[in-house]
Amino acid sequence: MSLPQPPKPAKLVIGVFGQNKKLIERLVLELSSQFGPIDLVSSWMDFNYTNYYKPEMGFPLVRRIFAFNQLIEQAGIADIKIATNQIELSYSSAGKRRVNIDPGYLLHERFVLASGKNFSHRIYIGLGIYADLTLIYQKGRFQKLPWTYPDYADQEMICFLKQVRRKYVLDLKSM
Repeated sequence: MSLPQPPKPAKLVIGVFGQNKKLIERLVLELSSQFGPIDLVSSWMDFNYTNYYKPEMGFPLVRRIFAFNQLIEQAGIADIKIATNQIELSYSSAGKRRVNIDPGYLLHERFVLASGKNFSHRIYIGLGIYADLTLIYQKGRFQKLPWTYPDYADQEMICFLKQVRRKYVLDLKSM
């Protein structure tokens, strides 16, 4: 028999992409006011993996990833996704998003994104939100999965997430 156990807290990671770097930098203040101080920030990354966002957001797009200092409850990611959707809407213009915000969390063994879209590998977690198992950590490195978005399988992204994972380990030790 397996007995229920409380889940470990997770490291909140939020990716933001859009066309305007200054807008993304301004958005960071809003994210940190809602979710606490940021302790790791990626360098600017090109986001040219798909044309899906081009009609809505233009081209070229750039991305930054932010890891937050305060650990979160894993179940809280649904509320965070709802909040980031509202932020996206507040930055929209003429019915089009100017930024895309992807909240997720990192644990020792995996990286999970929150999504409003169902798919075969996504698990419903409430509030109309699904958990997307994006990467797993095995044999000392992050492993992509058949459905992992190309930008999350990119080596620059993987290097940043390794930094976040190291910080997460330190955060757990200091608890």
